[in-house]
Amino acid sequence: MFKKKGVLASAALALGMMATATAHADGKPLKSIGITVGSLGNPYLVTVVKGAEARAKQINPDAKVTSVSAEYDLNKQFTQMDNFISAHVDMILLNSADPKAIEPAVMRARAAGIVVVAVDVASAGANATVQTNNLQAGQLACEYIVKKLNGKGNVIIENGPQVSSIVDRVSACKAVLAKNPGIKVLSDDQDGKASREGGMNAMQGYLTRYPRIDAVFAINDPQALGSDLAAKQLRRKDLFITSVDGAPEIETALKSPDSLIQASSSQDPYTMAQQAVTIGYDIMNGKPPAQAMTLMPSTLVTRDNVGNYKGWTAPR
Repeated sequence: MFKKKGVLASAALALGMMATATAHADGKPLKSIGITVGSLGNPYLVTVVKGAEARAKQINPDAKVTSVSAEYDLNKQFTQMDNFISAHVDMILLNSADPKAIEPAVMRARAAGIVVVAVDVASAGANATVQTNNLQAGQLACEYIVKKLNGKGNVIIENGPQVSSIVDRVSACKAVLAKNPGIKVLSDDQDGKASREGGMNAMQGYLTRYPRIDAVFAINDPQALGSDLAAKQLRRKDLFITSVDGAPEIETALKSPDSLIQASSSQDPYTMAQQAVTIGYDIMNGKPPAQAMTLMPSTLVTRDNVGNYKGWTAPR
């Protein structure tokens, strides 16, 4: 079911791009885009930037695309937003460090006539948002845990930065686990920093603190990979890990018998960013979307189906 939705979403995106190119041939030009993301050390967000740049160049081969990393620092992101405003960009793609606190910067940009599209996480005040259905992603990953444990076991929810996407994943995971009284959640509030290092540090703490852990839900693939490494270092093989992203490195991990990672709910950051630019360009030309929030479907990638998974690096 989810795969079919993904195909339809891709087809709709392709048609939307053609329609946009035709409709706005004589409309307001796209000359420049500013992109600020949580961290350019995250391969997922690097792919977001690549997708946005590719779509911008389709609209205008001479479009200038500037991408910067906020390092999940709100003050740094405020400065970046103000710099984009001073540069008079036409559009800002915003992957916010703090979805609510960033609103004053968003409103300054909009007051300056700049379209702001939130990508991957919602941002207060943005013209539109494009993100994965993160409730679905968290649900799929944690339903896998419940099924594999037959509804009984000790589970860790390895949390992360409190942006909307992660909050939704964790919320959906908790809801799934709560339906199973045989599942005991040992921890659900530690911030793994959305990074490999953060996931490794968090996992080292869990493994030291808890003698028995059956499964871990990490909020993204970098944390899952770090957690996997920590478990290997401490020679713990009596658990498994699920996550969210469907990144290339997770494809490799799922194919490796030595990895504890067994499932990841997919995202498509490249297509997501393309959709965000398309929607932003439509808004620039007086055609806002029917719905301010665009949700992209997630599918569960496992050891059983990874061979058929069309991931981030699939031909476009």
